[in-house]
Amino acid sequence: MKSNVEIIRATYEGTSEENAKNLLAVLSPNATWTEAAGFPYAGTYIGAEEIIANVFQRLATEWTDYQAKTHTFLADDNYVAAFGIYSGVYKKTGKAMTASFAHLYRLEDGKIMTMEQYVDSASVMSALA
Repeated sequence: MKSNVEIIRATYEGTSEENAKNLLAVLSPNATWTEAAGFPYAGTYIGAEEIIANVFQRLATEWTDYQAKTHTFLADDNYVAAFGIYSGVYKKTGKAMTASFAHLYRLEDGKIMTMEQYVDSASVMSALA
């Protein structure tokens, strides 16, 4: 059985398609996904359909070369924190951004129950203007 860190790491370190497949496989049916206030996709989404439509589909269509590259994972029981850097170019403005992020996950029985995003949203928002 994979550790919680291995489960989360597998959602970041492959191709976009692999990461999406791995994420969908470990999302609880009523997982809550919270994008930080001040971030373009701010809000809490419940379940894979809402999460994909409001976050991942928008990232895929509104940005060029969007990436979330992790550099550190920390675990404490059922919690895993992933730290890294977002980067990409916002298509409407042609402006590039880089921003530090942290994602805090809570897992139960190998499934993601919650994710909460912490991000330098000012860096991201400057690319949108």
